[in-house]
Amino acid sequence: MDSNTIQILISMIVYMALVIGIGFAFAKRANASSENYFLGGRSLGPWVTAMSAEASDMSGWLLMGLPGVAYWCGLADAFWTALGLAVGTYFNWLIVSKRLRRYSVRANNSITLPDFFSNRFREKNGLIMTLAALFILVFFTVYASSCFVTCGKLFSTLFGASYQSMMILGAVFVLLYTLLGGFLAESASDFMQSIVMIVALAVVVILGTVEAGGLSAVISNANEIPGFLEFFGLASPAVDAEGVQAVVDGAPQWNGVADYGLLTVFSMMAWGLGYFGMPQVLLRFMAIREESELKRSRRIAMIWVVISLAVAVFIGIVGRQVYPIEHLTKSGAENIFITISTKLLPPLLAGFVMAGILAATISSSDSYLLIAASAVAKNIYQGVAKKNASDKQVMTVSRITLLVIALIAVLFALDEKSVIFNIVSFAWAGFGATFGPLMLFSLFWKRTTKAGAVAGMVGGAGMVFLWKLVISQLGGVFAIYELLPAFIFSSICIVVVSLLTPAPSQEIQDDFDAVKKGM
Repeated sequence: MDSNTIQILISMIVYMALVIGIGFAFAKRANASSENYFLGGRSLGPWVTAMSAEASDMSGWLLMGLPGVAYWCGLADAFWTALGLAVGTYFNWLIVSKRLRRYSVRANNSITLPDFFSNRFREKNGLIMTLAALFILVFFTVYASSCFVTCGKLFSTLFGASYQSMMILGAVFVLLYTLLGGFLAESASDFMQSIVMIVALAVVVILGTVEAGGLSAVISNANEIPGFLEFFGLASPAVDAEGVQAVVDGAPQWNGVADYGLLTVFSMMAWGLGYFGMPQVLLRFMAIREESELKRSRRIAMIWVVISLAVAVFIGIVGRQVYPIEHLTKSGAENIFITISTKLLPPLLAGFVMAGILAATISSSDSYLLIAASAVAKNIYQGVAKKNASDKQVMTVSRITLLVIALIAVLFALDEKSVIFNIVSFAWAGFGATFGPLMLFSLFWKRTTKAGAVAGMVGGAGMVFLWKLVISQLGGVFAIYELLPAFIFSSICIVVVSLLTPAPSQEIQDDFDAVKKGM
């Protein structure tokens, strides 16, 4: 290990020590009760709510996955995905946040998403709660694996160690931190990490642009690649059977411009629909201390999201001009942020920028692990299996669940050729289609029934798997992002089944009316 690598390592150790310190600071308060551990006692302020929601949402794919897409095939996919996410963020904060905060209190002070859905429909047998918890467990395990892939790629690239060993080391660190501090520590550290992430993005994009010769040079060079800067066309790398891009006389080779129609645009923008079903974001709405503070949180969140998404996309564009043949596979392209940072920054500063990737990964993976653990411990164990379970027993089951989920996620992440963007897109579709339509109908349609809720969840989740694994393989118009058809199918299931089943009880309708009136 040379002196530069040692300096990078020192910077990252300092950062990780600070994160662990936050965990210790909140450990006592977090472990006082399961409500504090899982929801922070509804005590988050507007800044922490906004920044922690977005940091936990974006994860390592913001610094690696999204720039990697732009580096590999140009502007179109990355731009329309980012635009869809920005629009989805805005409408989620605008129409969902206040009513969910109010409704979660009315619905027996719900502290998890399965709690809310179950209490919203006043169910007795726990079917909705169990199904919601199981779907959270499945998709968050996939999500956590994407974070561990990020850790593995980051540490193996920096230190030259094996991907698998570095991935496991990162997973252990995240697990220990999550076990320690719970939701409050997670939210407080996510606030800090959101600042680190956006500073890291800004530093890297400025350095990369200067190295490329300025903004005009970046644009001019990118225009020389067929389809690279088009909104309705896609650059197509010339790859061999192993997926490696060809290089001739030091220049990467490209095929013609790939077609990019309106259907593909809508498919990529459908990423925005996922926000309505994202537990890690929805929980922040439930956890804010005052409903009136959500308006300020929305403004803070939108500024952070727009800046970070735009810069992340541009880093990929700049990276292709500065280091055109550094990464010749789709998976390798996701390391462009690391490459620019380590080659253009002094080692100590590069270490802190690398901490930005670690920040993004930690801020998401601790959220995923914690929410998945709460789904098992609070909703399945205490909610269904052992309703008289004590807080101490719930916390014990939660920690055991954390260990099991982390182990499974590690197994999923063992393949170093994994593409972070692809893993995240599947889990995102799962949550968006399973919970997104149900959340909107639960908050805004009084006629929604318990049977409709069950049909919506099962239909949405099932369609994600069916479309991804079977229908999309047909190609053509069927090769769209699975979230869009699954979201539509889930919505249809909710409406049709609700209208075919008896109307909700008067108590449920009274709850709905009270929340609507702001009572």
